[in-house]
Formats: sequence, C-alpha cells, structure tokens
Amino acid sequence: MSNIDPRSCVSKNAIIGKNVTIGPFSVIEDNVEIGEGTIIGANCMVGSFTKIGKKNHFFNNSSVGTDPQDLKFKGEKTFLEIGDNNTVREFVTINRACGEEEITKIGDNCFFMAYSHVAHNCILGNHVVMANLATLAGHIEIDDNVVIGGLAGIHQFVKIGCNAMVGGMSKIIKDVIPYALVDGHPPTVFGPNVIGLKRHGLKKSDITTIRAAYKIVFDSDLTVKDAINKLESDFESVEVVTKIIEFLKSSNRGIIR
Repeated sequence: MSNIDPRSCVSKNAIIGKNVTIGPFSVIEDNVEIGEGTIIGANCMVGSFTKIGKKNHFFNNSSVGTDPQDLKFKGEKTFLEIGDNNTVREFVTINRACGEEEITKIGDNCFFMAYSHVAHNCILGNHVVMANLATLAGHIEIDDNVVIGGLAGIHQFVKIGCNAMVGGMSKIIKDVIPYALVDGHPPTVFGPNVIGLKRHGLKKSDITTIRAAYKIVFDSDLTVKDAINKLESDFESVEVVTKIIEFLKSSNRGIIR
C-alpha cells in the first residue's frame, strides 16, 4: 500500500509503486512512474514523462520533470529519468530534456542540496553531490563520485570526469578531467582530489599513479595530443590512467589547466 495524502493531486495515469509516500499539496502529472519506497514531500511537483526509481526522497517544494528552460523548446515529448536512492532537498529543480525524445538522466545515490539546479539534457552518474545553489546548464555530463561546491556554475556542454571536486562559487567553462580538484577565479586544477579518492577506496598506489599522470598533462608543457601519446606509452592498460586518456580524447571544450 502507498501513503498518498488526500490533499495531493495525483494523475490516474501515474504509476505509483508499493510503499510510496506522497505529501499534501504535491502534484503528480500524467505519464509519471514512481518506484517502490520513494517519498515525495509536501508541495512537490513531478512533471509528465518522468520516471523515478526506488527509495528516493524528495523534500518539500522540490520540482522535477518540468519543461526545460530553453527558448528552443516547443512542447515536444521529452523525458526525465531518475535512478534509485537519491536525495533531493528543498527547492531543487531538475528539468526534462529539450529535443524530441531526448532525456535528462540522473543515476543512483546522488545528493542534491537545497536550491541546486539540473538543466535539460544533463547526464549525471552515480554518487554525485551538488551543494546548495550549485547550477548545471544544459547538456552537461558528470561522471560518478563528483562533488560540486555551493554556488558553483557549470557552463553548457561541459564534461566533468569521475571523482573530481569543484570548489564553491567556481565558474566552470571547460572540461574537468577525472580525479581533479578545481577551484578559483579563473578555475585552476590544484592536483588530484586526494581526500575524495581515499574516501572512495582508491589505493595509495593508484593515487601515486594519478599524480604521475597529472605531471605529464599539466607540468610537461606538452599539447593535449602529445600528453595522450605519452600517457599511452608510459601507462599502458593502467585503469586509472585509461580513464584520463579516454576523457582527454572525448573533450570538445578543452580542459581546465
């Protein structure tokens, strides 16, 4: 059985899983799917074509699955998909995609603090943390285990690699390579995010390897292309470095130095 407050407005076309809680004055529109054990607080909004996984917690006044904030949007059918075990705090906004059949996608075990915003067509991995008022523009890709500090602003089409940390109030207009600690105005890579890497279980030898790879990318005066070649030569089939190499090859905006 689900616990749906009679003062909420839930579409008959919505699919509500077992043990779902929906608080007073929340609105659940057509073509919404809410997974088992999810909690929707008071005064929340879940827009059409939103699929929510299991055991998520949406605190009061959060709004997800609403139309994208993009002048190109003309009412086409787009989607939002949210995984499992995510926490969405007060006044967080997460928009559907822009462009026919396109999707905004959130992974599992993410934590969105109050007033943070995820715009249209963003793709987020697992264990992403966005602190208060952190803001993502459209078409951003964020890999697993990334932390974005409060009031940070991320430019559209930017990519942020796994295990990176972006300091509060930073303005990120280029890509952030995996494992990086980025902060400042203009933003600067201060080296690997060592504390974050330790928290996520990386071995000391892996962190040492990442430091060596960073020296090649940032301290050798090599072009990105030449740095990639040297990384491939010096660290053949080393997983933590392979992620850096693949990221550099896929970067379109250039990387923060």
